[in-house]
Amino acid sequence: METQIYSIQTVEEALACIEAGADRIGLLVGPHDGPFPCAIDEETAKDIFTAIGDKAVKVLISVLDNEEEIIGQVKRLKPDVLHLCANYEGNPAFREKLRKEAPDVLLMEAVGVTGPEAIEVAREKAEFADMLILDTVSATVPGVGAAGITHDWDISRQIVEAVDIPVILAGGLGPDNVEEAIKHVRPFGVDSLTRTSVVEGGKIIRKDIDLVRQFCERARNAVK
Repeated sequence: METQIYSIQTVEEALACIEAGADRIGLLVGPHDGPFPCAIDEETAKDIFTAIGDKAVKVLISVLDNEEEIIGQVKRLKPDVLHLCANYEGNPAFREKLRKEAPDVLLMEAVGVTGPEAIEVAREKAEFADMLILDTVSATVPGVGAAGITHDWDISRQIVEAVDIPVILAGGLGPDNVEEAIKHVRPFGVDSLTRTSVVEGGKIIRKDIDLVRQFCERARNAVK
């Protein structure tokens, strides 16, 4: 069971999460005072990815809004996975362009699990994406994700069964519910942001490494 931890803000935090058991480390690159939590600049992201090396899968969450800028960012930062979830949705033509410009980078498309209609959206995206991430749609954060609440796992299970590519389950997952989520949905991996973080005044400050460790351990226990 793959474990993915978002959104890392420092080299030290990234390495501590890997030590705690995280297989995949996600960085959101965007304006620090913008609408996305834990956003960092490209220079910081480059330092973190360099420090990670091959210790974990490096995931770039891009919130740019056009394909040229996104692909340029990918070429500069060299992630293993590009995650699109906000201001731009991929398509077959974008996937081909990404494959040509950055052939080793996988494309992960977000699917907002808002209702049964998400199943067809997932099928469509699975035609060109390398993997999917299923997440909750927030009323306060643009795009898909960072809501900190769960969604209908029955729909997520149907999506896992309907597509032939790996699916990561996100949305309000923490140490207390990750085992139940895995047993219900049977995804390729699980993701945690809000519920493995220290939150003060409604703002994510940093990762809680003990919670990250518990999350990773319980995720793996669920498939033993």
